[in-house]
Amino acid sequence: MTPTNLLVPTYRNMLQTLSGLLDKAQQQMSARSEAMPAARLVADMFPLAAQVRFAAFQAQEAVFRLRDERVPDWLNTVAAEGRNASSAPGTIADAKARIDDALTFLADVPGDALDAGRDLPITIELPGGMTFDMTGEQYLRDWALPQFYFHVVTAYAILRSHGLEIGKADYVPHMFAYLCPGSMIEA
Repeated sequence: MTPTNLLVPTYRNMLQTLSGLLDKAQQQMSARSEAMPAARLVADMFPLAAQVRFAAFQAQEAVFRLRDERVPDWLNTVAAEGRNASSAPGTIADAKARIDDALTFLADVPGDALDAGRDLPITIELPGGMTFDMTGEQYLRDWALPQFYFHVVTAYAILRSHGLEIGKADYVPHMFAYLCPGSMIEA
């Protein structure tokens, strides 16, 4: 499996999942749904709005890093919005727009665009001064995918903990494309 064939479909599937979860929040929670972007699991974690923005950022950042390109300012703005989401969480519509932007961006990534990045040296510099040096393959395996999934799972957990009626099927709806005929258990 190549880096492009692993990352791009994974990011697309899970960003579509995240968008679907936000749709369910709007449907199930109606009046309360607009307060959801500020919701969090615990006080010292970023709110839902940040988790969505960080997931959208991570999905696009990997494309630039694995093509040995500078992460553009417009994308760094998405990360900054995430870091500032505690004071300016925005709306569910704002969060969905960031997801839609990321999905549009990923739709234009050529089929082998990230594959040459496997052996690139990649440096991650975090706020607070921590720096990590790794290869593109290590970045993909140990940073890009885990960081992305962390934010998607945290968004799911925030929504679930605040009363959204969702389950595993809502987290992996893309799996139904592989469902064997006649194997669905009737409730």
